[in-house]
Amino acid sequence: MHTHAAKAGTLGRLAAAAHGVPVVLHTFHGHVFHSYFSPWKTNLFIRIEQYLAKKSTRIIAISRQQQDELSNKYAICKPDKIEVIPLGFNLEKFSTGLTAKRIKFREQYRVEDKEIVIVIVGRLVPVKNHSLFLHALHALKNQTSKKIRAFIIGDGEYRNQIESLAASLQIDFTDYNTHPRPALLTFTSWITDVDEVYAGADIVALTSLNEGTPVSLIEAQAAGKAIVSTNVGGIGDIVIHGQTALVSEAADKKGFIANLLRLIDDEDFRCKMSSYDAALVSGRFDYRRLVTETASLYNRLLNSTG
Repeated sequence: MHTHAAKAGTLGRLAAAAHGVPVVLHTFHGHVFHSYFSPWKTNLFIRIEQYLAKKSTRIIAISRQQQDELSNKYAICKPDKIEVIPLGFNLEKFSTGLTAKRIKFREQYRVEDKEIVIVIVGRLVPVKNHSLFLHALHALKNQTSKKIRAFIIGDGEYRNQIESLAASLQIDFTDYNTHPRPALLTFTSWITDVDEVYAGADIVALTSLNEGTPVSLIEAQAAGKAIVSTNVGGIGDIVIHGQTALVSEAADKKGFIANLLRLIDDEDFRCKMSSYDAALVSGRFDYRRLVTETASLYNRLLNSTG
């Protein structure tokens, strides 16, 4: 049995243990061991995962950083019980038809040719830390002469709080679905064809307090986009600071703003960064590599059971 995510991982592994399933695996796509819940609830979840790890043949982490956190920081299990298998995707749509997709996105949202588009993609929840993004936009108004447009792609329980903060910072913003007009900041809600978003963008941002392996940054690199991000979770395993992304610590607001400002003002550096991206992710996060490595682990564990 191979389970994914917390609820399925709990129920599946308990059922497998009860019925004597010989090989039981669980993949952590992220974890909730900080920045999600209160200390007592977080400690409860850690203890549950420690117990469930004892019922597992192997734990699969999706990055080296996550492996280190699971084994050393949170003591879920010993390091030798963890296999690292990075995520895999079919990334072709993010690297093809870019010119036409860019034109479509920028025409739809009335983006001028010289405007630099910054996008942040993900759920609107506290752990994604959109407040850092808004404070950066507020600071940039007085620090750059370049014209910028920012887009928050996604939706969630924290939408009203984010809009309230934007208003308090006097950021000109709009909801595209109710008032489709050019603004410094546009809320789009979810967009199905997110490949068009990346094609239309110049910079992709991530401000999270906690991440597993953020899919948005993998997709952004496949589309050849410059990245500015906080340094959390498995981000260090998928970007190279100074080459494919500019990275700062989650609590370093000044550092994040400085990195974003550099990408806005230095077009040559931004374009050079974009040129590295597609080649970096095409092999490391290809779905065929994921299938091969997972199948190999299955066979190895099944053969070892006799």
